Amino acid sequence: MSATAPVRAVLPPDIKARKGGTPLVVLTAYTTPVARLVDAHCDIALVGDSLGMVLHGMPSTVGVTMEMMILHGKSVVRGLQKAMAVIDMPFGSYEESPQQAFRNASRLMAETGAPAVKLEGGQTMAETIAFLTARGVPVMAHVGLTPQSVNTLGGYKVVGREGEAEKVMADAKACEAAGAFSIVLEKVPMGLSGQITKALTIPTIGIGAGADCDGQVLVVDDMLGMFTDFRPKFVKRYANLGQLADAAIADYAAEVRARSFPADEHSFADILPTKAKP
Repeated sequence: MSATAPVRAVLPPDIKARKGGTPLVVLTAYTTPVARLVDAHCDIALVGDSLGMVLHGMPSTVGVTMEMMILHGKSVVRGLQKAMAVIDMPFGSYEESPQQAFRNASRLMAETGAPAVKLEGGQTMAETIAFLTARGVPVMAHVGLTPQSVNTLGGYKVVGREGEAEKVMADAKACEAAGAFSIVLEKVPMGLSGQITKALTIPTIGIGAGADCDGQVLVVDDMLGMFTDFRPKFVKRYANLGQLADAAIADYAAEVRARSFPADEHSFADILPTKAKP
């Protein structure tokens, strides 16, 4: 009997080689159970700093810490066999200098086991990306809407219209030249994202950037419909688990109050002591 061949995990060179091929499938994951689900179908499990908003109720990603990313990063990596984990560098962990970025990126990789990091910013981060990649840290870049800069941008708006298009293109090219193996385009007009995708030799991964990108990423809780009161324009809901969960919890609460749960089949019978024979 031959042993089953081990599953080969996806790595950054594999992602880079997918340029222009079958679209890359990316979803966020923050926990081991979700990572296992994502692993079965996706190429990349992104441990996004969106976990601050999705799991911890924060108003933005700005307050996410290294400790939070490490905790959730470890959890996700435990659930993966095939898909590649990419972990976001949180706000304040890389902007000061390339040296600061390397210290924190290497810590994220060493403590979580993720083979790559993602950071936001274009031309201003090119030096940092080059510094990291030269020292063995694979980098996924992120341009367009950069959520960590939401306070500077003035909200979660489309980036790249009118006079902004040239800057977004220049940002993307700077990240490629610096050595990024792929790049996220967030809330970029679809015409511009198509132009960027054609201009680059590395894969583009869109979120709210149209169908011409080399791949797509969504927040898993958004596409599963875990939230009943939040639905960005670029999200397609493939399920409405939030509504199902609400109904299930309501049924549970009603049964507990009516004492119909737990029933006998959910309980354990007493084992009475056997009487000794006279």
